[in-house]
Amino acid sequence: MNDIIEGLQSAVGLIIHLDHDLIEISLRSLQVTISAVLIAAAIGLPFGAWLSVTRFRYRRLAIALLNALMGLPPVVVGLVVYILLSRSGPFGVLNLLFTPTAMIIAQVIIVTPIIASIAHQSMRELWFLYHDLLISVKTTKWQRMKALLWDGRRGLLTATLTGFGRGIGEIGAIMIVGGNIDHLTRVLTTAIALEVGKGNFPLALGLGIVLITIAILINLAIHTLSRTEREGTW
Repeated sequence: MNDIIEGLQSAVGLIIHLDHDLIEISLRSLQVTISAVLIAAAIGLPFGAWLSVTRFRYRRLAIALLNALMGLPPVVVGLVVYILLSRSGPFGVLNLLFTPTAMIIAQVIIVTPIIASIAHQSMRELWFLYHDLLISVKTTKWQRMKALLWDGRRGLLTATLTGFGRGIGEIGAIMIVGGNIDHLTRVLTTAIALEVGKGNFPLALGLGIVLITIAILINLAIHTLSRTEREGTW
């Protein structure tokens, strides 16, 4: 118990004094995750809107596959990206393996289905409400998608923040494609695993506190933006 208390005290000291390694790792983690989430949102949000307003033969199957992809095993994603970016892979010439770019690619693959699926669920309800109106005024498919994206922006922001929360805590795929290289690809989750293995519990706890704080802030943002506690509701 004393070791835990001493570790927490040391961790708080590192945070208060803005330890260089702690700040560097935290900023890199945010850089990778924010970049991945922006790309994933640019793909997932329009796809969710398109899936809401479009009817085609295998639509139910597409929705089922999209929902299934939300549970993609990160280590499998990391392995596939590793193979594609390795020297013997089709994209090996780009020399992206063990770089932040490779980590971003892996996170995009993991986060995009989450954002797209939640966005589709949100806009499907809007489409049910606006269906007759938008068709009666003879809007194009793009205009319908645009209307859903704008009117459902609160739910879409929630979907994006959910993707961010998933990405910031990722370790499996990131470890495989990034390599956890010091001053290059080390992020919060991989650094915690490394420091625990080295027995450097103060830094590991400091990184953990930062990671938990980010996760709490994201969940509070989702809670606030979704207005789940509006006055007069349960």
